[in-house]
Amino acid sequence: MNRLVSILWPAFVVGGAAEVVFFTVVAPQELYFFGEAVELGPLATYTIGFFLFWCIAAASSAFTVFLQKSAEEINRCPLEPRERPPGCPKAEP
Repeated sequence: MNRLVSILWPAFVVGGAAEVVFFTVVAPQELYFFGEAVELGPLATYTIGFFLFWCIAAASSAFTVFLQKSAEEINRCPLEPRERPPGCPKAEP
């Protein structure tokens, strides 16, 4: 749960800041998607934009959390020694 909060909360703040900066420069009526003007109202455009920015920031935060794992966390076997398959070098004899 701690890692999830470490990912989503900073992403929420960055998503909000990115939306403010983006929509300060670009008006919702000026957006085009695959060559077609966006037909959504400004509130819907702001909402979708916020969630897109939030998802991008969450992906970045999740990647950072993944890269912070130690070698022990990455290489640790999830099975107890007595439950490991035969031939595993770390299995109990």
